[in-house]
Amino acid sequence: MNNCNRRNFIKKFVIGAGGVVMAGLPEKNSFAGVQSIHQIKKRIKITFTDSDFEREPLLQPFGFKGGYLSELWQTISYLKAESGRHSIGLGTQSVLWSDSSIFSSCSESGGNALMYALTEQALQWLKNVTFESPIDLIDQLYADIYEYGKTVTRHPDLRKTFALNALVSVDNALWLLYAGENGIRNFDKLIPQEFHSTFSEKHEKLAAIPLISYNVSPTEIKKEADAGYFFMKIKIGQPGTQVEMLEKDKQRLYEIHTVLKDIRTPYTHNGRLPYYFDANGRYESKDTFNRFLDYAEKIKAFDQIVLIEEPFPEEEEIDVSDIPVRLAADESAHTDKDTIERIQMGYKAVALKPIAKTLSMTMKIAKAATDRNIPCFCADLTVNPVLVEWNKNIAARLKSFPGLDHVGLVESNGHQNYANWDVMGTYLPQYKASWVKVNNGFYNTGKDYYKQSGGIFDPIPHYEKMFANK
Repeated sequence: MNNCNRRNFIKKFVIGAGGVVMAGLPEKNSFAGVQSIHQIKKRIKITFTDSDFEREPLLQPFGFKGGYLSELWQTISYLKAESGRHSIGLGTQSVLWSDSSIFSSCSESGGNALMYALTEQALQWLKNVTFESPIDLIDQLYADIYEYGKTVTRHPDLRKTFALNALVSVDNALWLLYAGENGIRNFDKLIPQEFHSTFSEKHEKLAAIPLISYNVSPTEIKKEADAGYFFMKIKIGQPGTQVEMLEKDKQRLYEIHTVLKDIRTPYTHNGRLPYYFDANGRYESKDTFNRFLDYAEKIKAFDQIVLIEEPFPEEEEIDVSDIPVRLAADESAHTDKDTIERIQMGYKAVALKPIAKTLSMTMKIAKAATDRNIPCFCADLTVNPVLVEWNKNIAARLKSFPGLDHVGLVESNGHQNYANWDVMGTYLPQYKASWVKVNNGFYNTGKDYYKQSGGIFDPIPHYEKMFANK
């Protein structure tokens, strides 16, 4: 353990029998703005931590950002409180998504090992820490893990999402421990008061967004539409030079529009299928990107483009206020502060990823966006079935995306990509519940779903067995 970094984390807190108190503030007001002083929550001391991971192979190489994944590591974080109660949180690592430079600079397993090292370090730092609410820990824990990650990876320009991705299982374990210690079994009661207006909806169904990667054929895309999916996420920004990429993307758009242009849906205002593209920062200039949009106009596909995610490299900080389509920030909206900066640059939507940037940070990001009337939706990271339910709990409570009628949006593509998806699904204690699987392109999120909170508070025997002797 790096003692200097550990001191940097714990110096922000006074740790003892009385709990965690932000340095320089009176104890009674230590969590002002997160919990009302009239809603005193239990102080929880973490006495033991542990972790593990599983390697899950993909059905075929999964392409985006000009690279290809063959497997995804599922990380498991274990926390035990002084009371004897424990919790287990899950995460899915995606090194290619979170920092493509790390992915390309070492082996696939090597990149995963580096991210897992950050998870393990965060757990080490949490030993003997006392807290009242997970959201009070996230800023400093994230900041220190990010700095630690720069050292471990030897990348001084490490992307912030790499650190956040590493913290998902840790953060989920903190929330579940907090819920258990305070007798919470309902997601609405888990949400701190200041975020209630951000997550105020109760959609009865969520439109499931499948992911169309580079190697999904037009015939397969048509099958998805025939199965009831109407809002599909299509990867662009293909491998090659900028010239090669543009030509490939134009051809891809032509193929997709040819098979989808005449299909109709009752769930959009204009009755046509919306096109949602994700470029993952592959377009290096406005000129190249505008040529893609010009081609969309030429083949009469432009009016169906409702959203394009992250067209430009984050570090370029390109003002996009003059781009004639709605652009969404995803990776670049690392934190609430980054989200506000992206909105000021002209981004008009935010892709939330509680399953990739932690639930704690996502609450802050969503509030920053919705306070400025910027719509949000939940994107996937090709996560496991358990994390899909965490994502759905957020998606079901967001306001409807512009152009849609009374439905929520959540991306879910694990069923398309994991070799063992059906087996992974059985890990859910309620895997046979009506709200678990997609039906005609939608997840059912009615009364039973909200009552059960997607089953996220239920112990999962598959993972409990890993730590049975702890």
